[in-house]
Amino acid sequence: MGKKQHLNNAPEIIELGVITVSTTRSGKDDKSGLWIKKQAEKEGHRAAAYRIVSDQRDLIVRSVTETIFDHGLHVLILTGGTGIGLTDVTIEAVRPLFAKEMNAFATLFTRLSFEKIDSAALLSRAAAGIIDKTAVFCLPGSLNACKLACNELIFPEIRHIAAHLVKYAEKI
Repeated sequence: MGKKQHLNNAPEIIELGVITVSTTRSGKDDKSGLWIKKQAEKEGHRAAAYRIVSDQRDLIVRSVTETIFDHGLHVLILTGGTGIGLTDVTIEAVRPLFAKEMNAFATLFTRLSFEKIDSAALLSRAAAGIIDKTAVFCLPGSLNACKLACNELIFPEIRHIAAHLVKYAEKI
C-alpha cells in the first residue's frame, strides 16, 4: 500500500502531546514546547497534552508513559535534554521504551541540521520510535531545531505515520 492509500485511512486530526524536558524553563518561557503546540494546532491537529518535566531519567519515563496512556496520543514530541551534557538524559530515558525505532529520523534530522548549523550538528542527538501505538520524537531544546524537525520531517508525515499506527493498533 502506498502513501496515498495510507493517507485515505489516516486520522484527519492527530492527537499530539508535547513534553519539554528542562530544569530551567517554565510555561511562560518555553519557546520550543509552546511553538510545537501552537504549530500543531495551526496544522489542524489537537494538542491534547503539554507538560514540562525536569531532566531526570525516572521523571521523563513516567511523564512519557503517563502522557501516552492517559491521552491516547498518535504522536508525542519531546523537546530538550538531547545534547551531550551530563544532565541530557532524554534519549537514554526514552529509547529503552521504543518497541520500534525510526532510525531514519535521526539521520535526516542530522543532515538538515548540518545544512543549517554546519559541524555543530555533531553535538545534537535526536531519536524517534514507537511506544505502544504512539510515534515519539525526541528533539533538541532549541527553537530553531524544533522548527526544522517539525516543518521538514514530522508535520509533513504525521498523518502517514498515524495511519500506520492505527492499522497496527487494529491488529492487536
